[in-house]
Amino acid sequence: MFNVEHILKTIQPLREKLQSHPLYAELGDLEDIKIFMGIHVFAVWDFMSLLKSLQQHLTNVQTPWTPPKHPELARFINEIVFGEESDVNELGIAQSHFEMYRESMQQVGAPTIEIDSFLQKIGHGVPVNVALDSVTVDQGIKEFVNYTFEIIQTQEAHKIAAAFTFGREDLIPEMFIGILNEIDSKNEQYTKLRYYLERHIELDGDEHGPLSLQMVSHLCGTDSQKWQEALNVAEEALTKRILLWDTIHQAIRVNKAELLSQV
Repeated sequence: MFNVEHILKTIQPLREKLQSHPLYAELGDLEDIKIFMGIHVFAVWDFMSLLKSLQQHLTNVQTPWTPPKHPELARFINEIVFGEESDVNELGIAQSHFEMYRESMQQVGAPTIEIDSFLQKIGHGVPVNVALDSVTVDQGIKEFVNYTFEIIQTQEAHKIAAAFTFGREDLIPEMFIGILNEIDSKNEQYTKLRYYLERHIELDGDEHGPLSLQMVSHLCGTDSQKWQEALNVAEEALTKRILLWDTIHQAIRVNKAELLSQV
């Protein structure tokens, strides 16, 4: 019988592989954070499209309005959208988490030229895959983002929910805060990044995980095909996340090797 517990048990090896990824041991200083953020920012961006797609499926954004089928899930998604799309930054100004992340990149000196160029093209109506091909990014980023939009374009809520629920976990905020505590213990230089990370941890909380699982259960119901498809997406999404981590890990190692060669 397919259920959430079956999915969690099946994907456990992939989750363990992600949680023990060598990238975490490689992150040691500000230079590593800069490289990480320059790549990871694309995942921060495409998360919003995944989330907004779920909002379209689980709430009613059309007129005339009718009540959502699952009010508790509509509330859950709307709360996440509220926090991610219109939170307040460290100055008390309304701002999306993506914008906070990008400003944090500027403050620490991480490169924003590729994400800025990409977003400019998206803003002019260029398709995501074409915009990705027009900027200088690694193949791992392209595969990660393109997969996200493949799932969104299915217009099948259970698949989108599976990608959202099972494919987005990581251990980065706590890792970054540990590094910041060493290099900026008084929180004077990298205020934006620290605020973003602490806000990210605060909003995730203990409630989102169980509600995400409940969302998948509601959307799959008693349909064995939907459960199988949700499992397939969960495995593929985690595989793409691991590939993204591989990409960042390799970029950091290459940078360190180049720095050593200059000594």
